[in-house]
Amino acid sequence: MTTAARYRIGEVAERAGVTTRTLRYYEECGLLNPSGHSPGGGRRYSEADAARLLRIIELRDVMGFNLEQIGEILLEAIAINDRMRGLARDKAAALRQFQAELEEKAELYRRRAEELNLLAGSGT
Repeated sequence: MTTAARYRIGEVAERAGVTTRTLRYYEECGLLNPSGHSPGGGRRYSEADAARLLRIIELRDVMGFNLEQIGEILLEAIAINDRMRGLARDKAAALRQFQAELEEKAELYRRRAEELNLLAGSGT
């Protein structure tokens, strides 16, 4: 879940040690988009946005990647995440199906147990 978009562009830029122009440029490149906008149209960033900005700066400064490479890395990360979410969804569906089958069997077993108790109690 994304946290509320509450930080102005200047606040996020200052925290990250970059200029507001850098943030706008990263937005133009598709690397970082604000999570929201103020009623007047000002960019608003969430904690997750600020964390993503710091990751971009790390990839740029520490790892030496250029912005194109960072974009490729982010696209790969999105693709991997999409695949993992799909797998998790599939497994969750399989588990729900398995749970439903177990519930059906449990009901069947309860009915059979009740029938056996009735038969045992009737003396036949």
